[in-house]
Amino acid sequence: MTTTPDALLALRATTPQTGAPGTTATADPRDPAESAAPGAVGRAAGPRIPAARSGADPAVRIPAQGGPAADPTGAADAAPTDGDTSGAPAPHDPCAHGFLPERPPVRSMIGTWTRLDAMAREAAVAPDRATALDVVGRADRAEELTALRQRVSRLSPRNAEAAAMRVAVIAVSCGWSALDPQAPAAREVANEAFLELWAAIAHRIDHDQFVALPTLALHNWAPERKPRRHIPIDQLARTEQLVPIVRWAPEGQPLSRLDRLMLAATRLEAHGIWLFRLADTLAGRAPDDSSTPTALRRLVRIQHALRAQLHSEAAELASAPATDQQRAVLGALAEQGALEPPVLQAADAVLGIGGRRLGEGRRQHLRRHLPAQHRAWLSAMDRHCAPVRTLAHRGGPDAAVYREAQESLIALRRTYTALVQTAAAPTPGPLPEAA
Repeated sequence: MTTTPDALLALRATTPQTGAPGTTATADPRDPAESAAPGAVGRAAGPRIPAARSGADPAVRIPAQGGPAADPTGAADAAPTDGDTSGAPAPHDPCAHGFLPERPPVRSMIGTWTRLDAMAREAAVAPDRATALDVVGRADRAEELTALRQRVSRLSPRNAEAAAMRVAVIAVSCGWSALDPQAPAAREVANEAFLELWAAIAHRIDHDQFVALPTLALHNWAPERKPRRHIPIDQLARTEQLVPIVRWAPEGQPLSRLDRLMLAATRLEAHGIWLFRLADTLAGRAPDDSSTPTALRRLVRIQHALRAQLHSEAAELASAPATDQQRAVLGALAEQGALEPPVLQAADAVLGIGGRRLGEGRRQHLRRHLPAQHRAWLSAMDRHCAPVRTLAHRGGPDAAVYREAQESLIALRRTYTALVQTAAAPTPGPLPEAA
């Protein structure tokens, strides 16, 4: 039988197309390019997300599973055309470096901001609150605070965080740590020009309540010597000898207890990087998943290691000097719940309320001192680790491992609380002379 060209055209017209709904694709052996719709191959080769994780929150990082590489041209088209990306922070990935900053904190500021640096250093070593208040008053009379306020919008995000740390040091030294800089009542207590600078920096970093341990500790450290090669920031904070950028003890004197407590919190965060990665592993896991008890056992070992890390810090901290002003600063921060290490909040997000101390209020109250992206990550962990927390109401070996993880978190919190109490305890006076 001879097939005419008209018959071929009619045959092709009646053949179902690949992209038509409800039809079966039929390949034409003479033209394979027409046998599949554009993008069908990409969909077939794409990664399959497990059902338990298909609704994962974008704040929780789910590791890639071997999908095709993203199109670089699409990424370029999605970028802003004006070249200013400072206002759009990149998505935070705690599995990379926990809640530590992505780069080491700014050690010294330049330009007019050197005045803020000098004010913070002077206020930190002030013998009493009145001296710290006088530092702010002199800067106001010299119109330095107004000049700094006018330059806040020019700060890069990294330098804005450095300025926020110095503002936090001044605020706690003056006894203003519990104030809201935008509240009218605050103007009756604190210096108005300083409050305006405080509010402007809070708006620049998009974080209203940054006067707390996450800012005072995680943005106030530097390696004592420059490392020979580039290493990840969590490894840098673990392996190098750290020194505070703004010291609470005068230059030339040993580090104070407050200095050592803040550095201990930074090292605790650096050692807790594996806890963040395990939290990401447990996100979306079912309680009867075979990997869940294994991850919980590793979580127990990590929390024991963090507790040992705190024990190693206790001896040096207890022997360090402390002044009444430093103890007052520490007491004010503890009273407003601003001494909670972020890594403990991450463990609490995985293990639930069983790992929290009683009488501390809601989790949002403890998390208010964290940046917005960190709070979003913790809230996502609350949701995605909810299936794992159902082990608290079950029996069996998996539930026993879960309860052991809760108990190890409680022990870790108690060890940290004891470290804070040691830092706030009065220093022993000189021994009486023998008669």
